[in-house]
Amino acid sequence: MTIRVAINGALGKMGKTVVSAVHADPELELVAAIDLHGNNINLSSLSGLEEIDLPVNSDLAAALKQTKPDVVIDFTSPFTVMQNIETALLHKVRPVVGTTGITEADLTKITAWSEQYQTPAFIAPNFAIGAVLMMLFSVQAAKFLPHVEIIELHHDQKLDAPSGTALKTAEMINKVRQKKQAAKEAELEKVPHVRGGSVEGIHIHSVRLPGYVAHQEVIFGGIGQTLSIRHDSMDRTSFIPGVLMSVKAVMKQEGVIYGLENILSL
Repeated sequence: MTIRVAINGALGKMGKTVVSAVHADPELELVAAIDLHGNNINLSSLSGLEEIDLPVNSDLAAALKQTKPDVVIDFTSPFTVMQNIETALLHKVRPVVGTTGITEADLTKITAWSEQYQTPAFIAPNFAIGAVLMMLFSVQAAKFLPHVEIIELHHDQKLDAPSGTALKTAEMINKVRQKKQAAKEAELEKVPHVRGGSVEGIHIHSVRLPGYVAHQEVIFGGIGQTLSIRHDSMDRTSFIPGVLMSVKAVMKQEGVIYGLENILSL
């Protein structure tokens, strides 16, 4: 059975990459493209998408009602993503969400909506398989090296900080490490927050600069040694295998799936 797919945020850099990938996948059918800036635009008028004759709709609810997709892929904004998820679930369309900025409280809401509308949802802080492996390897290291800090580096257009990947990495590490890092009583920050933000004792440092795409380094410190586990996405195509895998998985899953690792055979 071909899966009918809508893409929300279709005119963004990631959105265009996903549009091309969905269009090229024989198991998927691209039925709708949605973007707030999409009035009077056809995908065929955009560079690299000339072969896709599909108008862009600026109204998510209207597009879902009209085209009746099975799945909507969301790469939009942390300011609108929760409204987008609720709209999708209300229309019984399965959201596959790569937009970051979703908190634990947001996940609770999404779970309630999923149950209310009896529609699954897939939320991934990072769709790159290498990034998921980086997080899982970090969990193993944290069992032996509990002193850890995270540096995440992204392009300067990213709105939220820290990244969803960094937050999830800290959450996963904190579940397994034996002891928490104690704050130094005498530590003096001469510049506020120069030590980064703290998530249950794990310092996270966010870098936003042009030239980056998505990168994260998890640094562990021990007696006489350090261990660094790093992942780099040099191009947005690195997320595509995970996105396509998630679209197909959400058709078979129930409830809310949080994290790509839940559908990988690891």
